[in-house]
Amino acid sequence: MTNNRKAAGPWLVLGVPIALGLAWVTQGSGVIENDLERNIYIPEELTMPLQVQAAYNGRQIFFRYRWPAEQPHVYHDMLRYEDGEWIRHGRSIPGPDPDGTYEDRVAMLVDDGGVPNFGRYGGYITVGDQMRFFSNSASPADVQAHPYLGETLGQSDVRKYLPATRSDQNDWRSVVDADVLQTQREAGYFLDLWHWRAGRSNPIGASDDQWIGEFRNSDEGSGPYTTNWDGDNNQPLWMLDPEQTGQRALRWEDVTAGGVDFDGIYYLSENNRTAFDPDHDWQNGDVIPRRLLRDPQGSRGTISVHGGPARWEDGYWDVTLVRDMDTGNPLDDTAFHEQGVYDIAIGVYRNATGSRWHYVSHPYTLGLGRDADFQAMAFNGSSPDWSDDWFEMTLFYPGQVDWPTLISRAHAGAEDIAANKPVRPRHSEKQLALYGVEMEFREAITSHWWMTLIAGLIAMLGTTLALLPSFRSTRQGDRS
Repeated sequence: MTNNRKAAGPWLVLGVPIALGLAWVTQGSGVIENDLERNIYIPEELTMPLQVQAAYNGRQIFFRYRWPAEQPHVYHDMLRYEDGEWIRHGRSIPGPDPDGTYEDRVAMLVDDGGVPNFGRYGGYITVGDQMRFFSNSASPADVQAHPYLGETLGQSDVRKYLPATRSDQNDWRSVVDADVLQTQREAGYFLDLWHWRAGRSNPIGASDDQWIGEFRNSDEGSGPYTTNWDGDNNQPLWMLDPEQTGQRALRWEDVTAGGVDFDGIYYLSENNRTAFDPDHDWQNGDVIPRRLLRDPQGSRGTISVHGGPARWEDGYWDVTLVRDMDTGNPLDDTAFHEQGVYDIAIGVYRNATGSRWHYVSHPYTLGLGRDADFQAMAFNGSSPDWSDDWFEMTLFYPGQVDWPTLISRAHAGAEDIAANKPVRPRHSEKQLALYGVEMEFREAITSHWWMTLIAGLIAMLGTTLALLPSFRSTRQGDRS
């Protein structure tokens, strides 16, 4: 027995503790953590509730959205005066803006069946290769050099696009020919995008109107905002008109206080502006919005806020949008008809976050007099009474999950997608949120998994070798 203990000693004393130590070091350390340089920021809450209603009167269709937000974020892209310079705040960054200068938003994608996969997989199909703010996002220089996205569209990043607009799902550069894109659009292969913004459209009772094809495009016409910046002189073009508003600028302490007086002046528009006065005695902390609000024109101006600007109250945003059921713009907008069924998916931005740091829904069907996940209420008159119950949705943080990955061998459910099996019956919102977080840290998790596996194998081997002499001794004793 003494010899057996001596043989087992080194393995027990060194091998097992080392293996267990390695397992402890590699398990759960440094994997799930924010890394802003790699565009990684995980929200504290991975899901959130959203209430939706819809109504129509034969001429117009109304959508009402209600969601919780700790505070309203209506300031977006502001210019702060500091020691002779106008400093920009509120650029799109990973996670929340530290000053709170990024607007809340709600965005809704609509399809009438022209984009088949949308009704099964929702917004996932719009997330293509090397999207902006992914860890591997395409470089601005590469996008600008692209003959279509850069030279024709004038873009510098990759935004949402539909799968058939690319010949290779693993290459954002593989945009199909322009004549094919046009034919796709004429055939209805695009998603209508309703885009309400708390800072850049709501104060003037407007919403933006866009569509997704080979890019996230804007409808024909002009949008509800433009840029208030004189690049030649590094100063704003306009300021608040003191004769109308009693002030030339906002104050930084008010902008960052976390509240807003919806009856006061918190935005710059064509109706309350005047030419910027560079000779005024500007003070540190003076703030002028970098966005000038204006009435949208053309197809891009077909959506408005019903009943005037939406408001945040008692911890909730309550937003109602209205648009003609048929705008007469078939290349920009989905037309709604009695007895129609439509696929929709909704995204919400809150807590001063933008870009991909939003919450998204499963795809759902909306019926106008036909069976669907929820019904639009038919009514007579000019304003719905909203007597129907809310349709309750749970939205989730999608993480860095793109369509090329979902249809690849790296995704266990790729065969289900190939068989056209929809996502909603198979995955809850919480599951998809956790999957999205896993995808953010796929490389780190894989690396730590291998290290932990190796540590476990070492521990097993050490234990086996340590106990082997005892097994031999026992067998010899049995024989004797």
